[in-house]
Amino acid sequence: MPQREYHFYVYILASRSRTLYTGFTNYILLRIKQHREKRPLTHTAKYNIGRLVYYEHFTYVLNAIAREKELKDWNRAKKIALIEQENPTWEDLAADW
Repeated sequence: MPQREYHFYVYILASRSRTLYTGFTNYILLRIKQHREKRPLTHTAKYNIGRLVYYEHFTYVLNAIAREKELKDWNRAKKIALIEQENPTWEDLAADW
């Protein structure tokens, strides 16, 4: 029996004013859609955060969780440097999903 492939993602969303949100999911398409629905009383709705500006893919859940914790501990400047290294124009990576 073939081994199942797993997909986990750590991602950073941003608003137009560059307020950041870091998260983790196993289904990135659905999770981005949920953020963009702007559910009341959520951080992403309050600050209008919905543009995917950075993400990483993992096959092991513990690696993804560890990376999310690592990124959440980073200061804002370090997160911005990471985003700009991969996505210097802060384009929405999920715009055409």
